[in-house]
Amino acid sequence: MHVLYLYQHFSTPSGSTGTRAYEMARSLVAAGHKVTVVCGVVDTADTGVPATGKRITHGEVDGFSVLKLDFPYSNKHSLKKRAWNFARYSVAASRIALTYDYDLLFATSTPLTAAIPGIATRLTRRKKPFVFEVRDVWPDLPIALGGLSNPVAIRALKLLEKLAYNCSHRTIGLAPGICELIDQRRSRGSGQSALIPNGSDLELFIPQPDRVAGSPLRAVFTGTHGSANGLDAVLSCAQILKDRGRTDIEIHMIGDGREKEALQQRAASQRLTNCAFHPSMPKVELAKLLPTFDVGLMTLANLPEFYYGTSPNKFFDYIASGLPVINNYPGWLAGLIQEHDCGIAVEPEAPQVFADALEKLADEPELCRRYSANARNLAEDEFGREDLASRFATTLEGALTDFWESKQR
Repeated sequence: MHVLYLYQHFSTPSGSTGTRAYEMARSLVAAGHKVTVVCGVVDTADTGVPATGKRITHGEVDGFSVLKLDFPYSNKHSLKKRAWNFARYSVAASRIALTYDYDLLFATSTPLTAAIPGIATRLTRRKKPFVFEVRDVWPDLPIALGGLSNPVAIRALKLLEKLAYNCSHRTIGLAPGICELIDQRRSRGSGQSALIPNGSDLELFIPQPDRVAGSPLRAVFTGTHGSANGLDAVLSCAQILKDRGRTDIEIHMIGDGREKEALQQRAASQRLTNCAFHPSMPKVELAKLLPTFDVGLMTLANLPEFYYGTSPNKFFDYIASGLPVINNYPGWLAGLIQEHDCGIAVEPEAPQVFADALEKLADEPELCRRYSANARNLAEDEFGREDLASRFATTLEGALTDFWESKQR
């Protein structure tokens, strides 16, 4: 089977962004399949394909092909510029999908426009099996975050969402809420979505021995510093810890994003010396650093759309590293943390409770060690990348088989 894999933000572990597409492509190759990834150029990514200045650059990465489209993208760009970039990628990827030789088309969001090439193949004479993967719920999330308010654009995206779900032969969701939403919004008789969340790289992230007694408790947040990530709550927590005189608790934030400068300015104006900001780093470097911390912080803006509809990479990196997790919003991840006794789930918009949780872990090292062991066990038992990748390959193989069987009926 030759899979045409469409993901605009593709990166190898040498980049400082998610590597799900890289890992899944490798798993397909390991299963004996051929893969061609079609991606763009992202400032936090490393595609493994050198820049040539050409509109399309061909390369080979760890056993699969990469077609890199020269459409630069950054999360720091304006909404208009990002939307234009998404549109350019979807048009170019559609041309490839309609002309390239392959057996199955796989597209993964975000953005939702990633589904356009699959819709195009379904609505034209070029019939190909199409599998669509949903990482975040669009257009619900941008509407909830206030980034999308134009009624015409909202109607257009809702139509695109409906077409994406109904034109795909199979769908994959990264969180339970995503799967439920897909199954609710598409036509009846389309089958259930496969739940394949992000996973833990168990061989890359290795827990370190217990921290030295009496050393500061070091909490860490990794990832994008954007409006969706709710990092003001972390600074509010830091202010409370400062007021309480808890100089034995440090908060570190690793990453970049549109809100980072404002967060740094707030930390400086409030003299939050218990907070430290660090630049983004390649995943291979992050894997060395993350296990040296004591606690992972899982924060998001308090929006119902986030409760069951996200599968954040950072959570799976935390538990692979054996870090207890403090989570500040209800839903799927909060339930996992409580069920598997691997951290503390606090209510949203409650910085006092957030600070209490950090103090509890600082004051009870045995509890911290128990959470740490349980976190790694959860990663190994339920979210190992290899097991999830095998499920992914089986889902695509099943889609291709079902497609050809339906043709023969």
